[in-house]
Amino acid sequence: MTLNIEYCKNIVSQDSELIGAACRVPYYPLVIKSGKGALIKDVDGNEYIDMLSSAAATNIGHSHPKVVEAIVQQAKEIIHYTPVYTYHESLVKLAKELVEITPGNFKKKVIFGLAGSDSNDGMIKLSRAYTGRSKIISFVGAYHGSTYGSISLSAISLNMRRKIGPLVPDIHHINYPHCYRCKFGKKKENCNLECLKELEDQFKNYLPPEEVAAVIMEPIEGDNGLIVPPLKYVKKLYNLCRENGILFAVDEVQQGFGRTGKWFGIENFGVEPDIIVIGKSIASGMPLSAIVARKEIMEVLEPPAHAFTTMANPICCQAALATINVIKEDNLLEHSKNLGEYVKQRFNTMKDKYPLIGDVRGIGLSIGVDLVKDRNTKERAKEAAAKICYSCWEKGVLLTFFANNVLRVQPPLVITKDQIDKALDAIESSIKEYLNGDIPDEVLKIAKGW
Repeated sequence: MTLNIEYCKNIVSQDSELIGAACRVPYYPLVIKSGKGALIKDVDGNEYIDMLSSAAATNIGHSHPKVVEAIVQQAKEIIHYTPVYTYHESLVKLAKELVEITPGNFKKKVIFGLAGSDSNDGMIKLSRAYTGRSKIISFVGAYHGSTYGSISLSAISLNMRRKIGPLVPDIHHINYPHCYRCKFGKKKENCNLECLKELEDQFKNYLPPEEVAAVIMEPIEGDNGLIVPPLKYVKKLYNLCRENGILFAVDEVQQGFGRTGKWFGIENFGVEPDIIVIGKSIASGMPLSAIVARKEIMEVLEPPAHAFTTMANPICCQAALATINVIKEDNLLEHSKNLGEYVKQRFNTMKDKYPLIGDVRGIGLSIGVDLVKDRNTKERAKEAAAKICYSCWEKGVLLTFFANNVLRVQPPLVITKDQIDKALDAIESSIKEYLNGDIPDEVLKIAKGW
C-alpha cells in the first residue's frame, strides 16, 4: 500500500507548533478524518484497519449508527445542564445499567465523572473516607491517569512524575505478578506466589495493614504490556484484603465493556470488588467515566466532595446507553472471546516461526505480543516494535506498542474475521521486513512510542 500523506504532514507540522508536547505520544503522522466500525480514514483519503480502538476507548467501533443517533437526538433536546443541581432521566437509566452489569451481589451506587483519571481520584477519596485509613496500595507498572491522584497511583513513567511534585502522599507500590518476567525467577510449576509474599512481608515489618484503606489493581495491567495475573494471585490478594478490612478496588478503564469477553476484566478471576473505576469505552469515545461501589462506601462523602459541572452530560449518557445496548444485542462479549482466541492462536503460530516474539498473552481482544532481542535474556526489542508498528501503518493497519516492546492488539469488538486476518497478515509481513533489515532507521525519528 502506498500512502498519500501530504496533507497529514502539513497538519502534523502545525500541531507541533501549537500543541504542548506533554499530551502527545507519537507513532506515525496520522491525521484522522473519519471512522466506521473497525476502519479509519485519514485526511488524505487513506484507509486503515484499526487494531487500537482509540486506546481501547471505542469498543463497539467508530461512529456506530446507534450511538450517533442517540447523540444527535439528545443534542436536539438539550446539550447539558449540570446534574450537580438538577436531575436527568438518562443519568438514572445509565446508573441502573451500570449497577446491573458490574460484578457484585450487593447494593451499589454510582458517581459519574469525565475521565478514568478523575474517577481514580474519587476512588482514593471514597476509600480513605470510608475506612478512616490513609494508605493506598497500587502496583509498579500501573497506569491510572494524569490527574494528581491518578498519577500518584501510577508507577510506569518517570516523565509523568518529574518536576511536578509533591504528589498525593501515602500511596505505596508493590510488584505486579508478571509471570513471563518473574522477578523471583520462578516458573509456573514452582511458583509459590513469592510476588504476593512481598506485600505480606511489608504488612509484617513496616506497612501496618490496619492503616491501609484500599488496594487498587488493574485486572490486566494494560500499559505495562497487557500482563495477565495468575488466577490464584488475584484470589489470594482479594482474601488478604478481606482479612485485613482493606477495600479491593479495580481499574476497569481499559479492560471494561466487553474487551476481555466479559463485561469487566475482573470477572475472569471470580472476585467481587468493592469499588470499580470505569471510563474510556463506556460512551464510545465521549467524555464520561464512573465509579461503581458498594452503597455504604458511596454514602460516606457529603456534597460536593466529588462533583463536576459537566459530569454525566446527557449526550454522553445517551451514548453510553446505546453502547451498552449494542454490546448486548450484537453478542459482542462472545465475539470478543472467540475472536480473541483466534488472534492469540495466529500470533502463537508466528511465535513458532520468529524468535523475535517472546510471549503472547491476553484475554479476549486484549492481547500483548512481547518482542525480545533474545528469548533467554528477554531483553526488550523496542526498535523492533517501533519499526513494525510504523511498517504496519504504511500497510494500512493501525498498531501501537507500549512497555517499550509490547505490540498492543486491542481492535474494536465489532471487527470481522476477514479484517483481523488482513491486519495479522500485514503484521507478519512487517515482522519479516524488520528481520530482513528492510525498515530504515529513519522511521525511529517519528515512531517514539513509550
